Amino acid sequence: MKRPLLLVGLLVLLLLLGAGSYAVWRVLYRPNVTVFAEGPAYLYIRTGTGFSAVLDSLQKQQLLLEPATFEWTARQHDYPAHVKAGRYRLDPELSNLDLVNMLAQGRQDTVQFELKPFHYLDQLPPQVSRQLETDPFKLQLRLGNNADLLARFRLDTCTIRTLFIPGQYRLLWNTSAPAFLDTVAATYRRFWTAERRARADSLKMTPVQVSVLASIVQRETAQPTDKPLIAAVYLNRLRNGQPLQADPTLLWPLHGLGTRKRVLNVDKKVDSPYNTYRHKGLPPGPITTPLPSSLNAVLRPAHNKNLFFCARPDGSGFSDFAETYAQHKRNARRYQHRLDSLGVKR
Repeated sequence: MKRPLLLVGLLVLLLLLGAGSYAVWRVLYRPNVTVFAEGPAYLYIRTGTGFSAVLDSLQKQQLLLEPATFEWTARQHDYPAHVKAGRYRLDPELSNLDLVNMLAQGRQDTVQFELKPFHYLDQLPPQVSRQLETDPFKLQLRLGNNADLLARFRLDTCTIRTLFIPGQYRLLWNTSAPAFLDTVAATYRRFWTAERRARADSLKMTPVQVSVLASIVQRETAQPTDKPLIAAVYLNRLRNGQPLQADPTLLWPLHGLGTRKRVLNVDKKVDSPYNTYRHKGLPPGPITTPLPSSLNAVLRPAHNKNLFFCARPDGSGFSDFAETYAQHKRNARRYQHRLDSLGVKR
């Protein structure tokens, strides 16, 4: 009689152990991330965030099917003591254990950061902070206290903007200000290959001077095919010892880049080293951060004798080029008449 009862007891015990094991397996290994029609979700954990804030974000954004089982798993694996900042991709197949391990190990996803051209240095920190966690105040402070950066690349406070080459960067979302600048510097070094430096030498220019001229070319046109032609005009003027007479350089000290459509004669009298009507040669620094296409246009300019250009009156964004001032005056008159007809004063 005792033997059957013992067997029944053992069977019940095994069933209970099996049920318990399955429950634990289910909590640890069953997918627990919400499936969204628009694709994977992302969890952002700011620097200094604690476990309770992580839980709050997961619950408010409804990223988990069972938040309670994740919390239990996280506490069992001591995740509250190992919270790491970052941007984490939450794929639907992730289990609680997968998610805890990913977060605890800091295996975050990178961000495709786009560095857009900027005209003034104080425009950079807000642009960066809109895409990354990087503290704009700390970045501004780092840019203001940058003697080591300037010395490393032989730059000064006017030319430091040549270090920033616009384009796509792969970065961690919680990249610090020093790490951001290190990434920018590495991209600068990769761009200025031996071949590009040799081309700059052939123009009797340094990489910084190429960048300064490229910034003017970029402000003159957005048309890729016109960039080498405009670069040729300015290089021809430099070789002839003529002033560049570049209208965008007049607007830079007035903070008029991006807002003014017309340069007036009074602007040509502005007292500034950036006034290329009054001062020969290149201005002391770039007036925007040139794109690679603008830099390459200066390094590979068109070969011609053009000394003048003027925007076409058709609004296409292309320019008309001329070798003589008489030809240029005719082109300029047509463009000015177009602006007058549109009522553009400034």
